[in-house]
Amino acid sequence: MSAVQTRPVPPQSPNRLFGLGFFVARNFVDLYMQNYFEIKTDYKPRTRQTLNTVLTLATAVLTLIYPDFLYLTAGGYLVALGILFFSFKMPTPVSAIPLVTGILIFIFPEVIPITFGVFLVIFGAILFFSFSLSILGVLTFIIGVLIYMNPDSIAYFIAAFMLLYSVNNLLSLFKGRKIA
Repeated sequence: MSAVQTRPVPPQSPNRLFGLGFFVARNFVDLYMQNYFEIKTDYKPRTRQTLNTVLTLATAVLTLIYPDFLYLTAGGYLVALGILFFSFKMPTPVSAIPLVTGILIFIFPEVIPITFGVFLVIFGAILFFSFSLSILGVLTFIIGVLIYMNPDSIAYFIAAFMLLYSVNNLLSLFKGRKIA
């Protein structure tokens, strides 16, 4: 009978893990999002945009009024946004990201800075590459990084993102409105 000898595995350094995470995220954006997403939907864009604007604006106001219930408002917003995306036949990965993030926030409310920050980084990349909303995508990406780096002010950063997103939707709604 021979004994199996194993070598101890050295612990991974945080810098190495960060590098690996950055590599995976960059390749996801390069390979998947730029070549895969061609947004084709059969819905009325004004209806989706109106519902999205009302949902986001209401959640932003609730986040500012009740910052102690952030996990309920942020998680509920993300779940509702995912369901809204699914109902208007957005691509499955785009719809699944807010839904999964909202469920994670409900299950693990203590990791809101990580989950919402990562959601905003991914959502900012999707806005930047897929929907041609470059300024909004960059600002969303920056807010996501700020949430991750400064978790003490998370409610205000989330409210700022939601206000920015809803104002952008309102402006595009009014810009596309035809006056008879």
